[in-house]
Amino acid sequence: MKKSLIGLSLCIVQILYAQNYSQYVNPFIGTGGHGHTFPGAIVPFGMVQLSPDTRIDGSWDGCSGYHYSDSVIYGFSHTHLNGTGVSDYGDIMLMPTMGNPSLDSKEYSSKFSHKNEKAAAGFYSVKLDKSNIHVRLTATKRVGYHEYTFNNTGNANIILDLNHRDKLLEGEVKIIDDKTIEVFRRSEAWAANQYVYARIEFSKPMKVSKKEVNGKQEAGLYTGTRLALAFSSHVNKGEKINIKVSLSPTGYEGAGKNMLAEGRSSDFEAIRKQAQAEWDKELAKIEVRSDDKDKLSVFYTALYHVFTQPNINMDVDGRYRGRDNKLHTANGFDYYTVFSLWDTFRGAHPLMTLIDRKRTADFINTFIRQYEQGGKLPVWELASNETECMIGYHAVSVIADAMAKGIQGFDYEKAFEASKNSAMLDIFGLNAYKQNYFISVDDESESASKTVEYAYDDWCIAQMAKILGKKEDYQYFMKRSQSWKNLYNPQNGFIQARKNGNWYGPFDPREVNNNYTEGNSWHYSYSVQQDIPGLISAHGGKEKFEQFIDAIFAAPDKTTGREQADITGLMGQYAQGNEPSHHIAYLYNFVDKPEKTDTKIKYILDNFYKNTPDGLIGNEDCGQMSAWYILSSMGIYSVTPGLPEWETTTPYFDEIKIHLEDGTTRTITKNTERAELKKLGFENVKPVKDFKYARLTASPVIAADRIFDFSTKVEIIPLHQDDKIYYMTMDENDANKRKTFIPYKGPFTITKTTQVMAYTERSGEKSSVTTASFNRRPNYWDINILSKVTPQYSATGSLALIDGIRGDLNWRKGEWQGYQGQNFEAVIDFQSPRQIKELSSTYLQDSKAWILMPKKVEYYASMNGKDYIHLKTIDNSIDPKDEKVQIKDFTTEILPTEARYIKVKAYYFGKLPEWHQGAGGDAYIFIDEISVK
Repeated sequence: MKKSLIGLSLCIVQILYAQNYSQYVNPFIGTGGHGHTFPGAIVPFGMVQLSPDTRIDGSWDGCSGYHYSDSVIYGFSHTHLNGTGVSDYGDIMLMPTMGNPSLDSKEYSSKFSHKNEKAAAGFYSVKLDKSNIHVRLTATKRVGYHEYTFNNTGNANIILDLNHRDKLLEGEVKIIDDKTIEVFRRSEAWAANQYVYARIEFSKPMKVSKKEVNGKQEAGLYTGTRLALAFSSHVNKGEKINIKVSLSPTGYEGAGKNMLAEGRSSDFEAIRKQAQAEWDKELAKIEVRSDDKDKLSVFYTALYHVFTQPNINMDVDGRYRGRDNKLHTANGFDYYTVFSLWDTFRGAHPLMTLIDRKRTADFINTFIRQYEQGGKLPVWELASNETECMIGYHAVSVIADAMAKGIQGFDYEKAFEASKNSAMLDIFGLNAYKQNYFISVDDESESASKTVEYAYDDWCIAQMAKILGKKEDYQYFMKRSQSWKNLYNPQNGFIQARKNGNWYGPFDPREVNNNYTEGNSWHYSYSVQQDIPGLISAHGGKEKFEQFIDAIFAAPDKTTGREQADITGLMGQYAQGNEPSHHIAYLYNFVDKPEKTDTKIKYILDNFYKNTPDGLIGNEDCGQMSAWYILSSMGIYSVTPGLPEWETTTPYFDEIKIHLEDGTTRTITKNTERAELKKLGFENVKPVKDFKYARLTASPVIAADRIFDFSTKVEIIPLHQDDKIYYMTMDENDANKRKTFIPYKGPFTITKTTQVMAYTERSGEKSSVTTASFNRRPNYWDINILSKVTPQYSATGSLALIDGIRGDLNWRKGEWQGYQGQNFEAVIDFQSPRQIKELSSTYLQDSKAWILMPKKVEYYASMNGKDYIHLKTIDNSIDPKDEKVQIKDFTTEILPTEARYIKVKAYYFGKLPEWHQGAGGDAYIFIDEISVK
């Protein structure tokens, strides 16, 4: 009897993990449209992503290397990114051809047809039409397996092109024997300094038949920054060449060990079945029942996309390359890479806390090592490089969420130390944020988004401090977490940027500009996940906040301002295709209208996720777009990671079973009570006692004309009606005076260039000091700009070019004027003739942002505004390929000339050339100050 029970128990376990959930995975979902996924062979969280590359131009829709609309394959490389908005990877590219070998990508590439292409979990195949070669690919964690069937007799070639896709900084190929080579590739793209080592083993002897090398060529050794080789051998019709490629981030020794551990088999089918079994095991963590096969494909492909990354980034012996570019060993945890944290903290990581606590702890241990070896927690880490892409320090959200849910396996104290370090740095506006409890346009670009996201992250750090009993830290970060109040405009209910003490204007909540990150005010005005009750109160209660949620869905579905390709899936201004909107529909729960949450969530699930190549409404973003679908279809979502609870909706499927690591199973149906869903998976988490903390008093707004002729009225406005205002002014006559703040009685007038400072006080709590500067014009010239300014880059209007206030290198702060696709031309009227000795106009270059120096600048003079004489031409001397952000004064001295009018004409660069990522687009001219002496 005992033997039978054991057999039955083993059978149940085997059935659980043998169920073929991988049959529902469709890797082509997201490879069309703007999904940016790839269809190649991978295993869960693997180092290898072996996939075809159909894009080598760095285009936005080619970020993954593949787009379903393409019909040419350039090769099969071993690393790929899943749904990102920036291009990288594509390392160690191999391509089979026949005949005379060529190292020109236009020659070795091949046409293909989707009818001869298949993809499944852990497997990819395609027929290359040019040479009639069948390609099959599969993988283990660290080894890619290729099987090439040559359907014609002749000379077979395997092309290895190390210049494929991104910039090769250093390349090396070692010929070990006629069946084995070792490869080193150090490259620069999004990751500025990426190291990849590989060991490549052929199933038959191959000889070097062609080479392109600009470095060493010694016996069996080739190096350089231009490096491509062809390996050739005669094949008969139907003959196969199998290739195994192991990767390592550490060195040839690591690649060799990885090959020994995972590359011994020569049985392609066995490895394919092993990969499928690994997928079945991971996918079986969530069992979904439905009669709709398309919905099953969408669900399990979504889970597949979540499990595509982060990627293991250590050798089988635990060795890895740290953020300090030194080699280290991971003891007791697995080291990972590819952390798209601005995206994944919202849904993908909370999902992992439910179904993979062990891996969550490994992620956090990776974070801690990156703090120790790189100086701070990851923001957007890629291949041991910090890209600094996106905003916030959202690793703290992942850590706080894990701690709040009781996940063990990492050092809580060290994690808190690392989190606090990220919050106390003086980068990306944090210095101003720490001092003022908000970031203004004058301090930093994307100031509104950074303020609200820093505030949420600070709340997360406060939760860690509470768990660890650190009262003072808790109180400090809870006060910082209220910083959103300084950008909440009570007159309109929006999170609105502030500039020079006042609200940024003119204000259009639909405008995409440099005050927000990949969005507009609509998208960020609900981004107070840490204090939804406080946001509701600021709006005046639940009824008014419900109306505000209604408003985003009812707004026109067109954005204004800058084009932003990421903003997709619009329902009014709600954008399912980008992350800041992902929690908004769940906010109806907070105003006691769960039925509205249900309606919106079901609409999104029904309409924005399809079993087609363009079945994702936006970038997959390393699993976040799919994690939203998985959680929402289960009836849950984490509006506030860091709280051990979910917001809820009606489950999408008839039945869902979640198998947790402790061996228990949770079953969800459409009738599952919301109270049960709310604590799903975290039923036993005990609340931690709160400490008292101070409420933040919002800083007042100071309104006046930034530039004025003779005088301007100054008005100071509190953001809360009960606040008392105190202020102080400083002008040129106050340099040696000791002044103090005095009570504000009402508006006052200034006649000189003046700095105004003000703060508010309520219930004994003072706000930070708001500072604003108002400048009396240094001249009374007029300026007539004959070119059309780009609305997002208009500074403070035409007078900004002659106001004496100079923009700095951070052009996103709004002090520069931008003109795209046209020359800049303006005429200054001095109002009366004057003698001129020197002329100057100032320009900015940021090549990556399409902003290039003018080709030349011409200066003209006139007495009547009609007849102009040419004074001087200054040619540009800065290389347009120079990616350093820089400012240049086009200054010239002239013989004393009397004139009333000066004309400035700057000639724009023209169309962006082929070497530029935006090739074919129109360059910008950015100009700030025109000065005359």
